[in-house]
Amino acid sequence: MMFSRSSSRFFQCARANSSRNPLQRQQCNTHIGQWRDRVSVSDLKPAPRLASVSSNWKELHAESLRDPEQFFGSLALERLKWQEKFQVVRNVDMNKGHLEWFLGGKLNVSENCVDRHANSHPDRPALVWEKDEPGDTEIVTYQQLLEMVCKIANVLKEFNVHRGDVVAIYMPVSPMAVATMLACARIGAVHSVIFAGFGADSIRSRITDAGAKVVVTADQGVRAGKTINLKQTVDRAVDGLSLIETVLVMQRTKADVPMKHGRDVFLDEAMLNALPWCMPEVMNSEDPLFILYTSGSTGPPKGLLHTQAGYLLYAGLTHQYVFDCSPGDMYACVADIGWITGHSYVVYGPLSNGVSTVLYEPGVPTYPDPGRYWEMVERLRIKQFYTAPTAIRMLMTSSDTYVTKYNRSTLRTLGSVGEPINAKAWQWYHDLPGEQRCAVVDTWWQTETGGISLTPRPAGDTFLKPGMPMRSFFGVEPVLVDPESGQPLEGNNVNGHLCLSQVPPGMARTIYGSHQKYQDTYWNVHPGLYFSGDEARRDSDGHYEMMGRVDDVMNPKGHRLESAEVEDALVNVPAVVEAGVVGYPHPQFGEGIYAFVVVKEQTSESDESVIQDMRQVVRQRVGGFAAPDRTLIVKALPKVRSGKIMRRVLRKIAADISGEVGDTSTCADSSVIDPIIELHEKKFPKSK
Repeated sequence: MMFSRSSSRFFQCARANSSRNPLQRQQCNTHIGQWRDRVSVSDLKPAPRLASVSSNWKELHAESLRDPEQFFGSLALERLKWQEKFQVVRNVDMNKGHLEWFLGGKLNVSENCVDRHANSHPDRPALVWEKDEPGDTEIVTYQQLLEMVCKIANVLKEFNVHRGDVVAIYMPVSPMAVATMLACARIGAVHSVIFAGFGADSIRSRITDAGAKVVVTADQGVRAGKTINLKQTVDRAVDGLSLIETVLVMQRTKADVPMKHGRDVFLDEAMLNALPWCMPEVMNSEDPLFILYTSGSTGPPKGLLHTQAGYLLYAGLTHQYVFDCSPGDMYACVADIGWITGHSYVVYGPLSNGVSTVLYEPGVPTYPDPGRYWEMVERLRIKQFYTAPTAIRMLMTSSDTYVTKYNRSTLRTLGSVGEPINAKAWQWYHDLPGEQRCAVVDTWWQTETGGISLTPRPAGDTFLKPGMPMRSFFGVEPVLVDPESGQPLEGNNVNGHLCLSQVPPGMARTIYGSHQKYQDTYWNVHPGLYFSGDEARRDSDGHYEMMGRVDDVMNPKGHRLESAEVEDALVNVPAVVEAGVVGYPHPQFGEGIYAFVVVKEQTSESDESVIQDMRQVVRQRVGGFAAPDRTLIVKALPKVRSGKIMRRVLRKIAADISGEVGDTSTCADSSVIDPIIELHEKKFPKSK
């Protein structure tokens, strides 16, 4: 199946009714007709009653696997506003990685997230912007958000953004950023949000791959008392890129920034003359909604493409039932919107459910002190709180009084996301912030799945195990596969590759511009199954625990990052010949970045000077979060005969388990390994 940049045959059948080509309409209708025999929309029974979901979770979960058409079809009719009802619930082929849901249906995501609630509860807070300084909070109601979305949508249209065009968003966490995402959805444009900590090269590669024609950014970002020059970074990223027609600039700090005549426009000023209403574009259920880039095991970052209806339904379902959210609740996910957690559980899930969602600008949990989260909980009366184990471990090192001096009685649910949470951190989270009464839900999912896949909820609060996501959500069927034989592992007390034999509607549909890579990465490793790239354990009770990645993806400070991205940046330092980068256990961040580097023999620079140069280059090209925590300059790296770096060996050395490096018979020169171990043990001795 081939994919073009601007439009893909992958989505043609979802556009059957709007096609002007009679032959195309006939072919697509024939395709849809082949699936109509499975279930007719008119025959769907009412949606399952989920009010008492904790008491009948097993029955509901079994139903979601046994009859996904009935289960998700009825929920889609009940929970989403459709311009035209879908004709076919799903067309899924797990052997080919072909996923389509709600074919023939038409809707608009922004209308589902904003208009419905603006019409029924116009004065309800939609966005609560927790700015960098404590107490500096801005509330945007659903009615105000609707007007903001419409104005930005009209500005985008004024600057030649049409249905199917890609808009890159490089902005701080703010109402304007969320409204820009929704404005894209309103006019049928595809947004590609880029984390506002990435450097110019990372931005440029994402803009180029997506073929974006407009970039929306800000003059500066504000993070933990510091300003970040976002506009200057964008200028470097788009320098010489003819495909960028317009750069829209939000004025966050009103800093004096360079504006290129004919290209750059202040977004705030353009909105002053924009109409406050924009008719929502009628979109097909499988039209693209957004592209979000994530590191992969090989090659450049992958642009995962998510579509409209299936993603929105699943984000809303998981948000409601994992966190026990109701319309009007004050809910806080402190993730950045540049990651999938921000997309699904700061923006689309909460807004589709009509809750008040907090936008947390500082980024870190310790500004101005380690009580920031809990002061915010008391002041805003937050009921559900979602953060990462990295943040939890940082807070554990501080005095308990930073937690106990604030009233946390409104909290009901505490969530963890981004990496496995160890039992000690889970227990602290449950006992101190959660007062031993709040459910702690450890969640496993990915950019690829679009929403939470494994979680203790909604099976009930009495079934919680520290540090384990435990069980699968509706429509998800996990399978552990033996990595050697490729066969599913039966029974309990087993470890293996985590795969899914059934997937829900929220899954990504492709890698933008490279469907073959999508198939090879996720569907061809273990045919008939979705391969997550993670390893998991199934315990004696049949519950799941995450063991980590099986490829070269790291998770420093909660940010998913490929080794090759950092290595590519390091070799741009003149003194560096080559580099091997791996993750290693970090007591605070969970996983740190360890760079093994070979430098030129004739370099006159000191090792420390080279290391500082490397950190600076990584900050500029990738982002500050990617700068190595440890660097070791070595004579040579272990490689297989084809020249590939043996990161498996480097990971063992970095983790202080060099005695477990395993078989090195494939190493072209195994004599290089012992000197690396000796240097590592000398520079980074084990703590006693």
